[in-house]
Amino acid sequence: MISISEAQSYEFASGPDLFALCQQAAKIRDEHWGKRLTYSKKVFIPLTNMCRDACGYCTFVQGPDSPDANYMTPEQVLKTAREGQVLDCKEALFSLGERPEERHQKARDLLRHLGYTHTLDYLHDQCENVLLETTLLPHINAGALSYDELKHLKPVAASMGMMLETVSNTLLKKGQAHHACPDKTPKRRLNTLEQAGRLDIAFTTGILIGIGESWQDRIDSLLAIRDRHLSYGHIQEVIIQNFRAKPGTAMAACMEPSLDDMKRTIALARLLLPAEISVQAPPNLQEEYGSYIHAGINDWGGISPLTKDFINPERAWPQIDNVAKACQGLGYSLEERLTIYARFQEQESRYLTANLTHRVADLSGQATHSNYFLKEEVVA
Repeated sequence: MISISEAQSYEFASGPDLFALCQQAAKIRDEHWGKRLTYSKKVFIPLTNMCRDACGYCTFVQGPDSPDANYMTPEQVLKTAREGQVLDCKEALFSLGERPEERHQKARDLLRHLGYTHTLDYLHDQCENVLLETTLLPHINAGALSYDELKHLKPVAASMGMMLETVSNTLLKKGQAHHACPDKTPKRRLNTLEQAGRLDIAFTTGILIGIGESWQDRIDSLLAIRDRHLSYGHIQEVIIQNFRAKPGTAMAACMEPSLDDMKRTIALARLLLPAEISVQAPPNLQEEYGSYIHAGINDWGGISPLTKDFINPERAWPQIDNVAKACQGLGYSLEERLTIYARFQEQESRYLTANLTHRVADLSGQATHSNYFLKEEVVA
């Protein structure tokens, strides 16, 4: 298996031969994952858009003075999930701001009206409702969580996730992307990865590039993820996400990473991470599908036929058939997967609580044997 050492990674990050780097990464991808790329068919459930953090690039979060600041009601959550079920979605991605009730009176008031004191308790019960009332599998992206919080949520989620983003403490300084963001400290987020490993939670993480970090920061972030996985074996996928400048944010005028930056980072991730970790890049944040494939990705993440990307609402999800055609043009199939990857399903008693085992088994036959563009060819 081709790989690079930690020392080599710094050389490759600034080296001139991007094409050769991508070739090496693609070779590892093909050797381990074969000639197939995957995606998860999902609905996006933004449980609350309030947060105690104030990242310099975020438009998802609404302050308490905004009329749009809210919590979804249980009825709204189930309506979205049921509409997704009709469209054959299998994942319910719960995404939310971090601990807004600890900063905003409006969040406390809205929670109290719903009958709760803490956002994470409300999240738990809404995931449970989706499990009871639909066929979807919840995936929780609730930010930095403690051991006890992760343990409480594990029975109602087939998988969980949190973007590490970066291990750079420099970005916590005034004027930087994570200033005044208590949940974005590298120590806190790395601890969440650690506790998820201790609890055997199939976990998604990733890095956000272009927010002020250096190439060394990117590599150190990938190595930090790798080291946690080598200790616990629980990281199922790593997202390489590119910063997009958004009007109205503190970073609106900042330069976005180039396509070559993305390709080099994807390739480095594939070469640095164990081959069984999926490397993913969001297809709606850069439409150069072929470039991502050549750089070594094997997964497109969640794509929704129903709900927008509430984190990047200006970037519409691609049509699944367009992604399939791009894959097909380069000799790859596009296959649907569940939010929890097959190798974790095979260790179900470790990664899945009893109430989730049968649901995952029922859905896995529908998803893992689904080959999108070959089905299209048969229809034709």
